Amino acid sequence: MESEPLLTGSMNYDPDNNDHLEKGSPKTRRLSSVAADYCCVEGGDEDLYLQQAVVFIEDAIQYRSINHRVDANSLRLYRWYYSRIWQLGLGLTIAVVLMLAFIERPSSFSYTSDPRFRPPPWEPPCGLTEGIEIVCLVIFAIDFATKSYLIGWEEFRKCKWLIVYILAVSASVIDWALTLSMYCDQNLRVRRLIRPFFLLQNSSLMKKTLKCIKRTLPEIASVILLLALHLCLFTMIGMLLFAKGENPKQNGEWEAYFRDLPTSFSSLLVLLTTANNPDVMIPAYSLNRGYSIFFILFSGFGTYFLMNLLTAIVYNQFRGYLLMSVQASILRRRLGVRAAFEVMSCQGWGQDATHSEENVERVRVDASLQVMARVQMKSYYRQAIIKRVQQLSDGFIQWEAFRRLFDELDKDRIKEHPPKPEYNSSLLQGLQLLFCHYYVTVVGNAVALANVMCICTILVLDSEKSIAERDDYYMEVINCFFILYYLMEMSLKILAFGWRGYLSYRNNIFDGLLTVCLLVLQITIFATYRLPFPKWNPASRGLMSLWEMVRLVNMLIVVRFLRIIPDIKLMALIASTLVDLVKNLRAFAGILVVVFYVFAVLGIWLFQGAITAPGQMSVMSNSSMKNITVECGSYEQLGYWPNNFDDFASSLVLLYNVMVVNNWQVFMDAYTRYTTQWSKVYFVSWWLTSSVMWVNLFVALILENFIYKWDRSVMCSVADVERTGYETTVQLMFREQIQEPTEEELVTQLHQHPHLHLS
Repeated sequence: MESEPLLTGSMNYDPDNNDHLEKGSPKTRRLSSVAADYCCVEGGDEDLYLQQAVVFIEDAIQYRSINHRVDANSLRLYRWYYSRIWQLGLGLTIAVVLMLAFIERPSSFSYTSDPRFRPPPWEPPCGLTEGIEIVCLVIFAIDFATKSYLIGWEEFRKCKWLIVYILAVSASVIDWALTLSMYCDQNLRVRRLIRPFFLLQNSSLMKKTLKCIKRTLPEIASVILLLALHLCLFTMIGMLLFAKGENPKQNGEWEAYFRDLPTSFSSLLVLLTTANNPDVMIPAYSLNRGYSIFFILFSGFGTYFLMNLLTAIVYNQFRGYLLMSVQASILRRRLGVRAAFEVMSCQGWGQDATHSEENVERVRVDASLQVMARVQMKSYYRQAIIKRVQQLSDGFIQWEAFRRLFDELDKDRIKEHPPKPEYNSSLLQGLQLLFCHYYVTVVGNAVALANVMCICTILVLDSEKSIAERDDYYMEVINCFFILYYLMEMSLKILAFGWRGYLSYRNNIFDGLLTVCLLVLQITIFATYRLPFPKWNPASRGLMSLWEMVRLVNMLIVVRFLRIIPDIKLMALIASTLVDLVKNLRAFAGILVVVFYVFAVLGIWLFQGAITAPGQMSVMSNSSMKNITVECGSYEQLGYWPNNFDDFASSLVLLYNVMVVNNWQVFMDAYTRYTTQWSKVYFVSWWLTSSVMWVNLFVALILENFIYKWDRSVMCSVADVERTGYETTVQLMFREQIQEPTEEELVTQLHQHPHLHLS
């Protein structure tokens, strides 16, 4: 995952390049060029050069720009800024300021969002959320000041993100002051719309994703225009086909779906998503089967051709722009490594007089080891690089060899398991040989499957029984047998592999943890309700009843069955793909969070309190509620009352339901009736943004991620897949399509560095 650089430009590969800093740092130096045979250092502080090399390598590892201040004090501040403590604190601050929307008015602190049964929610006292928010804004101001200092005033004026950053903080403070001046009785809080920006600006990959989406929009617009033309054409034809006739019995299609232009257009738009199919065609289809041709042609061309074409264009265009962005990231890595080599070679030449006789740049091995020991990076990468450095025997490293050292960062981590314990007893050796075999795991999976099938059988037999009628004796006896087997299997595997070897397998950790939980729960059941016997149904004791504890045991047993995933190659790849998506594609999820947040705030502003439940419905009897006449399939008849914009949490749920597009026309119709026809613009905009744009993009990236991992593991066995820790990042996914920067490009970029002057 790429870390956040101070500047989001991308060297010469990015047309919006902002990666140049102010000139005239407190400590400047002059280095030789590639072909030079000398190195002139101004203010030669050897420790400073090693510190510069450390920071440049850390920049390369995290794909950050190297164009920042490089004096000693600035480097210390720079490393502190990118330390885990500050970045974790900044991320926590962003999370807190975003979570305030759940507490602020209208508060989401109620057990239900249904207006028929919802009690008055807890409202925070005036000043509570405002106090938390001002602390967050102060932290953002410190973050802005630190970034601005490290890049300098001249570059600050060119960096649009930082300018918008200070404007966002200032606008939030002004709106915050207005809220306090109105004693927190302010319904329209503009700073709510500003808060997602703090999440965006803190992630380099989110910025690049946003830029790629912006550049993809013109290409998407052509398909959207064709889609709009398709809708308009069939809307006109539909209004002509289903015009109001003289016979009221034959006007069902006109009355329900083609009464006027907005209704006709929205009916076909919903049909494009298949949410109202086949409902929209039934009135006409009942009169004449030929009318089905109209709807089949519309949905066939629109849904299965244009919508899929839109997905292909979104993926192809976005992938192209993302590839350009990743190309710039690779240039940053190579440039960081080259800059570290330059400062280390200068430091090395200053102490080695014989080296001036050669016209080749090189660095000392001992200096490289010192730098790598101070670099903040994953330990296994550091060990791999140090091991390769120590294999060099002449005491110096030339540029090509130095560059190849950092190819280790692009390699998969091969996890080596600890050696197995050695036993003198032939019996223990036999048990060790037996329980290290792969078939023991297969037998364990078969036993777990049998346990799940037993639970399923008992649940089917008891599905019609109440809790009081259930006899938990048989289920408890079965569970006891299987739990004892799980405990025996875990113990013998620990005997075979040893503690460290057992815990070196992730599936063993998962399996062992659940086995221990099951054992503790089973002992608790025996201690609370004694040993089981037929018709065993004791009275509830303690915090949980017997049925609740048995149910929890069954849930854990079902979850434990997931242990089969690492033993099936395709399932293991799918699971690791999902894990990588969570870890390394967070930027795309972050964009969705921003969009959800903005639309939820807009929805509250536009529709809060628009839909109200019928008066006194919460206290009406069932017979009285049956007398209320509502249209079949409507918001009221389906009981969609909890889906509303009355608070932030319910707004998010409603937006998710619309994104899924199942029955989304029900929500659009309800808010159209309760407000105006213009509310359709809001729902259609959300559908285009979430379901069409983001979901299609995310599906494409899932495919890219899976194909990347499948191509790399197609020749591997299940054991090799388990041993290999694939570090799948966006950069590695597109690695084969990326062109390596040339030596001339690197030297040119280094010559443009405002603090390291090459001659």
